Amino acid sequence: MKNHHNLFIQKSRRIFLASLGKMSLLTAGAWFSSSLAFAKKEDAAEAIQKITGGAAIKDGRVTLVIPPLVENGNLVVLKVGVQSPMTVDNYVKVIHVIAEGNPLPNIFTAYLTPRSGTANITTRVRLADSQTVWAIAQMSDGSFWRGSAETLVTLSACTEAV
Repeated sequence: MKNHHNLFIQKSRRIFLASLGKMSLLTAGAWFSSSLAFAKKEDAAEAIQKITGGAAIKDGRVTLVIPPLVENGNLVVLKVGVQSPMTVDNYVKVIHVIAEGNPLPNIFTAYLTPRSGTANITTRVRLADSQTVWAIAQMSDGSFWRGSAETLVTLSACTEAV
C-alpha cells in the first residue's frame, strides 16, 4: 500500500512539473515577444512629434556619433554635439535622443543653459537592436534641429518590455 502511494506522488509531481514547464515557456514567449519588447518607427515618430509639438525640424547643426558596429548593446558610447554660440541670446535649451528600436524610444534628455559653455554631451546608452538613433535639439529661439546615426548591434540589450 505504501509503495502504491509513493508511485502516485511521483506521478503527480511529474505531471505538475511538466505543466509548470509548459506554462513557463508560454509566459517566456509572451514576455520576450518582439511586439512587446521593441518600439517601432511609428513610436519614435510619435515621441519626436510630442517633443516638437508638430513644429518643423531642420536637418543640420546636430552631430550624433555612435559606432557603426556595436558588439554589445548594453554600453554604447554616444556623442551629441550641436553647433551653437551658447550665448544668452542663442543657445541650445534641450537635446533629446530617440532610439527607434528600444522599448521606450526617448532614451535620454539633456537640459542646457548658456552657462553650459558648449552643447556637447558624451554618455553611454543601451540599445536593444540595430537601428537609427536620432538627436533632436531645441534652440532658445524655439527652432528644432536634428541629426541621426545608424548602428548595427550584434548582441542586443533592453530585451524586456518595460
